[in-house]
Amino acid sequence: MSPVTDDRTPAAAEGSVELSIGGMTCASCANRIERKLNKLDGVTATVNYATEKARVTFPRGTDPQALVAEVEKAGYTAALPAPPEDGEGAAPRGPDEVRALRDRLVTAVVLSVPVVAMAMVPALQFTNWQWLSLTLAAPVVVYAGWPFHRAAWTNLRHGAATMDTLVSLGTLAALGWSLWALFFGTAGTPGMTHPFALTIERTDGSGNIYLEAAAGVTAFILAGRYFEARSKRRAGAALRALLELGAKDVAVLRDGVETRVPADRLAVGDRFVVRPGEKIATDGVVEDGSSAVDASMLTGESVPVEVRPGDPVTGATVNAGGRLVVRATRVGAGTRLAQMAKLVEDAQNGKAEVQRLADRVSGVFVPIVIALAVGTLGFWLGTGDGAGAAFTAAVAVLIIACPCALGLATPTALLVGTGRGAQLGILIKGPEVLEATREIDTVVLDKTGTVTEGRMTLLGVHAADGEDEARVLRLAGGLEHASEHPVAQAVARGAAERVGALPVPEDFANVEGLGVQGVVDGHAVLVGRPELLAEWSQHLPPELERAFAAAQAGGRTAVAVGWDGAARAVLVVADTVKPTSAEAVRALRALGLRPVLLTGDNEAVARTVAAEVGIEEVVAGVLPAGKVEVVKGLQAQGRVVAMVGDGVNDAAALAQADLGLAMGTGTDAAIEASDLTLVRGDLRVAADAIRLARRTLRTIKGNLFWAFAYNVAALPLAAAGLLNPMIAGAAMAFSSVFVVGNSLRLRRFS
Repeated sequence: MSPVTDDRTPAAAEGSVELSIGGMTCASCANRIERKLNKLDGVTATVNYATEKARVTFPRGTDPQALVAEVEKAGYTAALPAPPEDGEGAAPRGPDEVRALRDRLVTAVVLSVPVVAMAMVPALQFTNWQWLSLTLAAPVVVYAGWPFHRAAWTNLRHGAATMDTLVSLGTLAALGWSLWALFFGTAGTPGMTHPFALTIERTDGSGNIYLEAAAGVTAFILAGRYFEARSKRRAGAALRALLELGAKDVAVLRDGVETRVPADRLAVGDRFVVRPGEKIATDGVVEDGSSAVDASMLTGESVPVEVRPGDPVTGATVNAGGRLVVRATRVGAGTRLAQMAKLVEDAQNGKAEVQRLADRVSGVFVPIVIALAVGTLGFWLGTGDGAGAAFTAAVAVLIIACPCALGLATPTALLVGTGRGAQLGILIKGPEVLEATREIDTVVLDKTGTVTEGRMTLLGVHAADGEDEARVLRLAGGLEHASEHPVAQAVARGAAERVGALPVPEDFANVEGLGVQGVVDGHAVLVGRPELLAEWSQHLPPELERAFAAAQAGGRTAVAVGWDGAARAVLVVADTVKPTSAEAVRALRALGLRPVLLTGDNEAVARTVAAEVGIEEVVAGVLPAGKVEVVKGLQAQGRVVAMVGDGVNDAAALAQADLGLAMGTGTDAAIEASDLTLVRGDLRVAADAIRLARRTLRTIKGNLFWAFAYNVAALPLAAAGLLNPMIAGAAMAFSSVFVVGNSLRLRRFS
């Protein structure tokens, strides 16, 4: 049976919905929601922690509210998509969440610094300093650490444990023990001091407080959460950047009169005017006028497309020439721009989840630590050594296991790595990006604006026998300088660079679809297609015909020049290859990557560019949706794909790729859809970016290893009652210092 479905097949009767999920704190939360939804009959769900979305397919007759109820039963919030008119005005939830985290982080840092300083520097321990420590540390643990306690309680109700559980238990245990020591032990005695002694011996702990551990851990972990939440908030920015590309208002023709209205009020069949330099408001068909339309940001085609009555045009492209009257054929969600936004969204939500390494280990590590702490407490109570010694040993277990260095392992390496990257013109979006760089084996390079300059340049002048090249450039450049066409501007720029100031033309006229004509320095000059010159009986001689044909065969644009009754020259214009692109391709190969050139341009142009930079594999003539399919096709072959691009037309493919790298000289949509942004627009930086990302990933893994190694090595000592919580706190601090020092080595990356 054919796999293609129609309206009569059961597949067509299925519904699908995208739920917005709230309350997730780590990747294991997403897994739990996914498992809950997939237990329902006929339901298939994919939950993406990064975008906080659940894409759910369900059988006919299922009430979507039942899906929401199932998520809420798991302890999280879910919401069905709002209608467009309601959703547009709604404030995004992300910024509020980030602001709340920032407020808690600022509180934690301001109050924790003096607590840690007093605990670690005996000289600062004035009379009754311990009570000031309690006053400062309690709000940090209770208020600033509230998200951890709330998540731990939610996990407990559903029989699960995550890093939140360990953070909450460790900080509350340290605070709780400190309260006991202050009110019921000897720690509250005026004049009490905390000598910073590292001894391995049993102690009843009644004179020790661990407020610096409770406050410091809370502040460190909050810092990591804040940076993570800030990067997650940008997940939807690619879609916003795409949708903001369109025109904001449009001149609609009503009874022959132009009326400016918001672009979203256009209806199918409306006629509207587009002047030179304006964006075309929506997809339509040209009814009057002719022009060149710059569609490079959508199609990747570097040469502007000539349009005349009857030709289709696409919304968000730019009218580079004359006045056009366009009849709208598609509006709103039906336009190509909206479809591309949907492509980006699908690619983002379909990305494989990359769980953070610390979260993956937490499923095993946290329950073991909790069991060990409880076992330690029970064992020492059973031996009759007293409740003080038993609680001291149990608290030491929780504090030594409390993941302070673990919380620092990723954020510090990421901060140093991204900081160094910014100095080198490389912006890394988050820890998930680093995982992808290790595995990639294929790099897909967009042509226009990535491998090439992305703008037309005068490359060559073929003058007929006996003609002076400087004179050709002066006359052709002077005439073209009056035109707004990008090819004309390339000729004018090139001429001005070679011969200096250009003359001002007289009687300038644009000949629809053929070129321009006018009088320059007393000569009647024609510049454009050979057909324009032929209308004035100026036919190309054989040597110019050969030059014209050779330019076109090489994928370049050729322009004929004639004056005073004879064809005099052929000018060759093309999008030039960046001088660093060939070196960049060699650097990418040295990293073990296989380069592929991908472009919306024609095969001849693509092959010429590929040969110049040393790429064998070329895919040409590809539309935006086709670029996504090419990336998917390579992934289906088992390849792990990186994509480098700069245009709106690359945004969906950048999101689909395992690793997306956007040129910072490109559009906001491409930059937001990517994982790495190369600020300078130099392709060599792509190789540096991959090297830096791989180095940062190795640093994070090293940090995680040592963070666990310090804690795990000391756990048996703590359980044996030979490690008082003060030493546990010191070991935790030392592991943190080690992790930060290891991360700082990334500053030397070059």
